[in-house]
Amino acid sequence: MAKPMAHKQQGHIKKWQDDKGFGFIETAAGESVFFHVSAFKAQRRPEVGEQVVFTMGQDNQGRLQAKDVQELSFVQQKMAQKNQKIRQRNHKRSAQAEFEAGQKKRLFLGIGFYGVLILLAVMNKLSWLVVAWYAVLGVITYSMYAKDKAAAQSGDWRTPESTLHLLSTLGGWVGALVAQTYLRHKSQKPEFRIAYYLTVIINLAGLLFIMVNGGDLTGLKALF
Repeated sequence: MAKPMAHKQQGHIKKWQDDKGFGFIETAAGESVFFHVSAFKAQRRPEVGEQVVFTMGQDNQGRLQAKDVQELSFVQQKMAQKNQKIRQRNHKRSAQAEFEAGQKKRLFLGIGFYGVLILLAVMNKLSWLVVAWYAVLGVITYSMYAKDKAAAQSGDWRTPESTLHLLSTLGGWVGALVAQTYLRHKSQKPEFRIAYYLTVIINLAGLLFIMVNGGDLTGLKALF
């Protein structure tokens, strides 16, 4: 059996004899190549003048003829779809890599903040009760985010955004940060994000106030 060439070529159908089931394709180089209807891959009969893509091959007698003849528009459409899928896949990979990098940064930020609190407590500049307050509020806030996401997915009663912001303001902003990052909840809405950053600023200002006033629950009471 003859061995087909793999190189794809482009041309147009110059002549077609429907009653005999064969015709000729004129290549871009001006050559005329025979093809049989069995080599035409569309679910219809070929038409004179239409652009096609084909593979040059040989019949059993060694004569050149077109194989795997396809409509150029169909091939271009498939290529466009393939390229779009590749772009979407690359975009998802890039977005996933960026997301994972952001996860690590936010996690390090949260760990770093708690580390600073523990260091201040060790240096007797902050009460361990304040450290415990932040730890407990962080866990509670994360749990509230998780509960709200589950409610959003199941259509149950949602937790008001004001409640989430209040918990963040009181000291649970690290838990909120971790929840937004790992649960991907409340992380896209610009208005919510702006309000969240405001709660962080308010809380850090409150922490500074507590430290200036003794760094213990006395300072916390003075704040409220």
